[in-house]
Amino acid sequence: MADRTRPIRIEFCVTEQEKKLIQQKMAQLGTHNMGAYLRKMAIDGYIIKVDYTEQKKLAAAVSRVAGNINQICRRINQTGNFYQDDIVELKAKQCEIWELLKQSQRAEL
Repeated sequence: MADRTRPIRIEFCVTEQEKKLIQQKMAQLGTHNMGAYLRKMAIDGYIIKVDYTEQKKLAAAVSRVAGNINQICRRINQTGNFYQDDIVELKAKQCEIWELLKQSQRAEL
């Protein structure tokens, strides 16, 4: 035990209800290591878990538009022509991204 990085042991007692509450909060955070969780809570007093759902939706929309742009660029390079439908499609995708950005901004405010 002399090689431990944390040689000092701190213990405390909890009720069954308190233990369940601690385990629920650990589950919300997505951690299974009670020692690490309790140490973090004792030192910092809080843990913030950010929900990236909206950012993931936005990233997916941007990725779709990037794929469409690549397809259109390949077509232009192969044929030397571009079509009005391609421009309309790109503008529609751009509007979709702007709408997602606006929704995300409204939700944060």
